[in-house]
Amino acid sequence: MLLFLLLSLVQVSFLGAAGNDTSGWGNDDAYNKLYSPKELDKLRGTVIRFKKTRPLPGMSKATVLVLDDDGDTIDVHLCPVWYAGPKDTGIKRGDRVKIKGSWAEIDGEDIFMASKVKKGEYYEFKVRLTKDGTPFWNMTPEQQEHERNQQ
Repeated sequence: MLLFLLLSLVQVSFLGAAGNDTSGWGNDDAYNKLYSPKELDKLRGTVIRFKKTRPLPGMSKATVLVLDDDGDTIDVHLCPVWYAGPKDTGIKRGDRVKIKGSWAEIDGEDIFMASKVKKGEYYEFKVRLTKDGTPFWNMTPEQQEHERNQQ
């Protein structure tokens, strides 16, 4: 009986994980290779809104922050929706933010791939390691916790 319960729990876990479409978000996938830690840049601006988009064909959707940077509208790619949606970021429309990351081009459009978004003096939403672009969503919970504590 105990073995049956354990096997049932394992099966439910696998089925639940299969419900998350993680397509295209692996460390070695084409999208993540667009992030260039050697060409880091910083942006400052006001959050206009959030949206969800499919960065490349076949990928699951991304959470995108739309930024007003002195009149320029910039799409800032944060992370997969299954990792964090707009409400999970701690950032909202009208917030003044500083963003660190890397520029990339997708379908002829310039986008900014964030490594972290800073709001105010003390709040940061981190999604990648700045030094090498490793996405938080591909780290173990222990690695994520360690990185968050580095603030």
